[in-house]
Amino acid sequence: MKRYSAFAIAKEALRGHTGWGRAWRRAEPKKRYDVVIVGAGGHGLATAYYLGRNFGITNVAILEKGWLGGGNTGRNTTIIRSNYLQDPSAAIYEKSRSLYETLSQELNYNVMFSPRGVMMLAQTEHEVRGYQRTAHANALQEVKTEFIGPKRVKELCPIMNIDGPRYPVLGALWQDRAGTARHDAVAWGYARACSDMGMDIIQKCEVTGVRSAGGKVTGVATSQGEIACEKLGIVVAGHSGVLAEMAGFRLPLESVTLQALVSEPIKPVMDVVVMANTVHGYMSQSDKGEMVIGGGTDGANNYTQRGSFHHIEETVRALVETFPMVSRLKMLRQWGGIVDVTGDRSPILSKTPLENCFLNCGWGTGGFKAIPGSGWGMAELIAKGRSPLTDEFSMWRFGEGKFIDESVAAGVAH
Repeated sequence: MKRYSAFAIAKEALRGHTGWGRAWRRAEPKKRYDVVIVGAGGHGLATAYYLGRNFGITNVAILEKGWLGGGNTGRNTTIIRSNYLQDPSAAIYEKSRSLYETLSQELNYNVMFSPRGVMMLAQTEHEVRGYQRTAHANALQEVKTEFIGPKRVKELCPIMNIDGPRYPVLGALWQDRAGTARHDAVAWGYARACSDMGMDIIQKCEVTGVRSAGGKVTGVATSQGEIACEKLGIVVAGHSGVLAEMAGFRLPLESVTLQALVSEPIKPVMDVVVMANTVHGYMSQSDKGEMVIGGGTDGANNYTQRGSFHHIEETVRALVETFPMVSRLKMLRQWGGIVDVTGDRSPILSKTPLENCFLNCGWGTGGFKAIPGSGWGMAELIAKGRSPLTDEFSMWRFGEGKFIDESVAAGVAH
C-alpha cells in the first residue's frame, strides 16, 4: 500500500498524479475464510481491522450487498461524543472517542476528526436535573464533561437564541473533546488498512443464507456463491433482523428510518455541535458550509432510505425558535437511513444461539460515534470469546432484565 504523506503528494504532483494506486483491492471470494464479516460499513470494517491489528487474524472476508460505506455509514450526521449515563455505555463510547483522536495517524488516512465540542441543551428543569446527573456520572467514569449555564452556551454558539418563550436555554451538558469526523473517510480508511493486511472486501455480494451444522455456523450462501467460514460476524445495522432470521433466531429490536437534511452552504456561523432534545433536533456546520440538521425517526417500522416532508416540517419548525437564522435557509438535500433500535436504546454486541456466530447491532441513532470502540470490542469477542467492552451488551440481557437504559442519552436522533 502506498503511504500517504506530504512528500508523496508533492512527488505525484510533479508526475501528473499517475502513480496513485487503488485505495483497496478488488477481490473475488475464496472458498473458505477464518472469519466472514457481513456488512462493509464502519462497524464491520472496524471489526475486521482490529481482528488483524490486535489478533493477527487476516484470513477475513468483508461482504457487502451494495457498495462500501453505502448504508448508514454514508447517511449519518457524523457526531462523536461519549457523555452517556450508564457505565457500560460510557466505557465503549469513550474508548471510541479516544481512538478517533488518533485514527488518522493510525490508518494513515485523514478522517477529518474535529474535536469542536458537543453541547446538549437543557430547555426544561427536568433536563437540567438529568444532565447534571449525567455530568456527575461521567466524573465517576473519568469521562470529561461539564454542565454549563446559559451565558456560557451563548458564548460558545452566538447565533443561538437562549431566551425563547417556549424553549428557553437553561444550560447544557458540554463535552469539549467531542466533535465530528468525515463519515466516508472513516470507512475508506479502515477499508484501505484491511485490504493492505490481505483481507478481501467483496462488494455487490448479498448474503442469502446462513449455513450451519450441529448448531454451529459453517458458512454463508451469497449472490456470488457459497463461502465457508469458521466464524461469522453479522454487522448490518437496520437489516440485522433479516440476517438473524436466516441464522435461525429472532432479535429484540425494530428497524425504522432516521431522517436528516442539509441546508445550502453558507459562511461559517457556528463551530460547535448543538443537540436539542426537547425540540427533537440537532445541528452542526460542515466544512463545506452546509448546516447539517438531524431529526427523528419515522413513526412506523420500515426499510426505506428516503426523506419525508413530515420530518422537514417538524424538525425545522422545532429548531427555528432556538436558531432563528434557520428560517432563512434553503434545503439542499434530505435523506434517511435504516436504524435498528432496541428497547433500552443500547446496542447488542453478543454471541448468538448459533455457535461461532456473533452479532453487532442495535446502535439505533448513534452508531457512527461508536465505530472504533465497537470494532475493538467486537474483534476481541470474535477472537477470544469475550471482551470487557461487550460483556454487558449481550442479547440475553432482555430476557434477564439487565437493561442498559440510555433512553435519555439516546432519546433524540443523533
